[in-house]
Amino acid sequence: SHLPVVVDPSHSGGRRELVAPLSRVAVAAGADGIMIDVHPAPETAVVDGAQAILPGEFADLMEDVRALAAVMNMTL
Repeated sequence: SHLPVVVDPSHSGGRRELVAPLSRVAVAAGADGIMIDVHPAPETAVVDGAQAILPGEFADLMEDVRALAAVMNMTL
């Protein structure tokens, strides 16, 4: 498609422990973007707390995802 593909690993997995692996898979598969639920206290979130990750986890995940994206964009 000529349109960008954006993946939502938070809602597609529905559980916070799946957000990181699904994010990595999305990037490895060539997704143009990801959107992730982040909350400072997921256990008290009014909605989507079960799939929200903590801000620190998000920062760590973004480091991993950026590194993976850089590798995926390499030309051999």
